[in-house]
Amino acid sequence: MKSSLALYQQRVEQVMTAALAAQPITDPELLAAMQYSLLSGGKRIRPFLVYAVGQMLGASLHDLDAPAAAIECLHTYSLIHDDLPAMDDDDLRRGHPTCHKAFNEATAILAGDALQALSFELLSSHPYQQVAYPNRLQMVQQLARQAGYSGMCGGQAIDLAHTNKQMTVEALEAMHQLKTGALIECAVQMAWLASPATAPEELEALVRYARALGLAFQVQDDILDIEGDTATLGKPQGSDLEANKATYPSLLGLPAAKAKAQQLFAEANDALSVLPYDTQPLSAFAHYVIARSF
Repeated sequence: MKSSLALYQQRVEQVMTAALAAQPITDPELLAAMQYSLLSGGKRIRPFLVYAVGQMLGASLHDLDAPAAAIECLHTYSLIHDDLPAMDDDDLRRGHPTCHKAFNEATAILAGDALQALSFELLSSHPYQQVAYPNRLQMVQQLARQAGYSGMCGGQAIDLAHTNKQMTVEALEAMHQLKTGALIECAVQMAWLASPATAPEELEALVRYARALGLAFQVQDDILDIEGDTATLGKPQGSDLEANKATYPSLLGLPAAKAKAQQLFAEANDALSVLPYDTQPLSAFAHYVIARSF
């Protein structure tokens, strides 16, 4: 799994580097801020899912390049805006100063805006080889929906609204299904749309896997906010506690939060068990998500 992760990370880096290199130089500082944030490392969870699920379903790497790069551009835009003083006000991301610290707030906002726009440009202009036009349109629709009000942005709004307020475990889970889970689910959906697969029950199983995986990812993030360290995490350890945000450990306690991660891992594997493919790489990836230290 680690070998596949490294290969897919390298591939999507090449696609994104080429996409930025192809941009006309209208403002060097803005382009530099986009490059700084997009190409500064990261786990590339969402591109991995696009490639791994898509290849499992019979899609070509060429056809998967666009959704993989698009979803990472959009994810990076969300991180840039997430870190702004008006949002989470963070100074460190992926072990480097956040975009607004390395440049300035206005440039960071525009860099996020431009990366969001680039994600849709990549998705809609790619020279696909085997993806039908209706599926291409559906990929654009999925990315827009899962990134917007009914997905990631809606989840972030709920998160901000509940800072310094009490929150139930059920409300926390609903929030993270949007804030974190929406783009993870979108990665799986776009991989399916880019592939020859047509069975709706297979997509349903993959979405169940993605939803369990997205929550498991967030639970582990919350655990690492307590047990991790800033150097390993690449962002300030304890920032959620300092901001008085609801987390799984704060609501359930640390042992129960760890048990929750294991439960979600089991749910992800259960979803995979009905698929007529070699799902071992996806199961191994789910384990990686709950066992990671960064």
